[in-house]
Parts: sequence; structure tokens; C-alpha cells
Amino acid sequence: MNEITVSELAAVSAPAIIDVREPDEFASGHVPGAVNIPLGQLQGQELPEGPVYVICELGGRSARATQYLAGQGVDATNIAGGTTAWREAGFGVSTA
Repeated sequence: MNEITVSELAAVSAPAIIDVREPDEFASGHVPGAVNIPLGQLQGQELPEGPVYVICELGGRSARATQYLAGQGVDATNIAGGTTAWREAGFGVSTA
């Protein structure tokens, strides 16, 4: 499974980020630009072209989602430590 740190993600130009948390979790704060597709609704969803970066709160759900997507032929990368690591690294979150 492909995996990167939040610092590595911050260096990616215009990443396509999928946040697999539930809508209420997403609304409480997410990586700016992320799209919310809850893990349970991921199957059959239309995804952005090219590589996608998958995030949750700590990294467990996003790891499962990344493995699923990779099995479907998607270029998917898990974000280690999730939104918690993003906040702890001092990066801002969006609630919009």
C-alpha cells in the first residue's frame, strides 16, 4: 500500500484528497480541498482522474479505503496519521 506523511502531502501540488470519515466528522474539520466520501459509500463512486490521496482521522479507515481502491486499479495513497497528524503538524483545517 502506498502511504505518505502529512508533510509530504502538503508538498503535493493540487492533490485530489478523499476524506472517508462520516459527514459530521468531516464538517468538524478537514484538509482544505478534500472531498467527503464516507468509507461505507466509497464503492461505485466516481473519483477524480489521476492519483488520489485518502485520509480519515487517524489512518485506519483510510488504509482500508486505499487497499480497496488499489484493488480496483486506482492510484491511491494513504495519508499516515490522518487529520489528527495534519492538525498536529500545524496545518490548518477547513469547516466549509
